[in-house]
Amino acid sequence: MKSLEYSYQPVSYWQSRTAYDSVWLLLLLAGSSYVAFEYRALMDGYEQAILVFTALMLVVLGWHWHALKTLLLVVTGFSLLAVNSYGTDLGRGETAFLLKYLWASQSAIMWMSALYVMATVCYLAALLSNRLFVGKVASALTWSATAMGLTGLLVRWRESYLMSADIGHIPVSNLYEVFILFALITALLYLHYEQKYQTRSLGAFVLLVISAAVGFLLWYTFDRHADGIQPLVPALNSYWMKIHVPANFVGYGAFSLAAMIGVVFILKNRAQQLNPQGAINSRLPDLALLDDVMYKAIALGFAFFTLATILGALWAAEAWGGYWSWDPKETWALIVWLNYAAWLHMRLTKGWNGNPMAWWALVGFFVTLFAFLGVNMFLSGLHSYGEL
Repeated sequence: MKSLEYSYQPVSYWQSRTAYDSVWLLLLLAGSSYVAFEYRALMDGYEQAILVFTALMLVVLGWHWHALKTLLLVVTGFSLLAVNSYGTDLGRGETAFLLKYLWASQSAIMWMSALYVMATVCYLAALLSNRLFVGKVASALTWSATAMGLTGLLVRWRESYLMSADIGHIPVSNLYEVFILFALITALLYLHYEQKYQTRSLGAFVLLVISAAVGFLLWYTFDRHADGIQPLVPALNSYWMKIHVPANFVGYGAFSLAAMIGVVFILKNRAQQLNPQGAINSRLPDLALLDDVMYKAIALGFAFFTLATILGALWAAEAWGGYWSWDPKETWALIVWLNYAAWLHMRLTKGWNGNPMAWWALVGFFVTLFAFLGVNMFLSGLHSYGEL
C-alpha cells in the first residue's frame, strides 16, 4: 500500500496577511499622508518622524490584534464626524446637539467614565453569577468606553487648535488628560489579555483600578474644574512630550494590570487552600496562567518605562540643561524602575514565582501610584506643572 506523504510548506509573514490587513495598511497610509500634507506647517521634522513611526506601529498592532482595527476605525469615524461638526467654530460645541451630548471632548469623556463604571459593575456581576451573557455585556461596555475616551482625547486635540494655533497641543500635558490616557491604556492592555486567554474573570479586578481613576477624574473635573484646555508651559512645548508621556503611561498601565492580577493570584491561591471546590476557585483562572500574565505585564511595563525614562532624560537635557536633576519625580521614577528591575531579576535568574511575586507586584503598584500621583500631591520640583 502506497503511503501518503505530507509536505509542510511554511507560510511567510507577508503571505499570512489577509485582505482586511491590506485595507488596514492602505487606510493608515492614506490617513497619515493626509495629516502630513494638511498639517505640515505645524510639524517639524521630529514630529513628522513621530507620525510615520506611529502609523507603522498601528499597522503592525492592527495586523496582530484584529479587534484593535475595528476600535480605531470606529474612533476615527466618530472623531471625523466631530471635527466636521465643529468646522472652524469652537462655539458649536454648545449648540450642535451631537457635539454637546456625544462627541465634544468633555461629553465623550463623561460617556467614557459612565461606561467604565457600568462595565465594572457588570464584570463583578458576571464573576458572582457566572453568566456568560453578563460577561459579554461587560466586555462590550469596556470596548465602548475605550472608544469614547479615545474619541474624547482626539477631539480635545482639535479643540485646542480651534482655540488658537499657539494653544494647540497633544492632550497629554496635565493630570486631567493623563488620567484619561491611563484609563484607556490599562483597559486596552486588559482587553488584549482577555481576548488572548478567553477569560473575563480578571475584569472584575482590573476595572476597579480604572473606575478609581474615573472617580479621581470626575472629582478633578467638578471640584477643581481641571477639564479646561490651557496653554502649555514652556518646558512642555516640545515634541518629546508626544513620545515620553505615552510610553510612560504604557508602563503605568501595565504595572497596574500586573498588580490586579497579583490580587487575583493571592485570592485564587487562598481559595485553593481553604475551599478547593468553592465558586471563587472554579471561576478564577489557573495560577500558572495568572503567574504568566503577571510576568508578561511587568516585562512589557518595564520595557516601556525604561524607554520613557531615557526619553525623559533627553527631554530634561534639552529643557533644563541636564539629563538628571534628582527632582522628586525623577527620583521616584528611578525607585519604580529599580523595583521592577529587581522583580524581573528575581523572576528570571532565581526562578521566583507564585505568591511572593504577586504580593511584590501589589506593593509595586503603590510605589508606582506614589510616583504617578503622590509626588504631585506632596512634593514639588521641576515637574510642578503637574501638581494638584
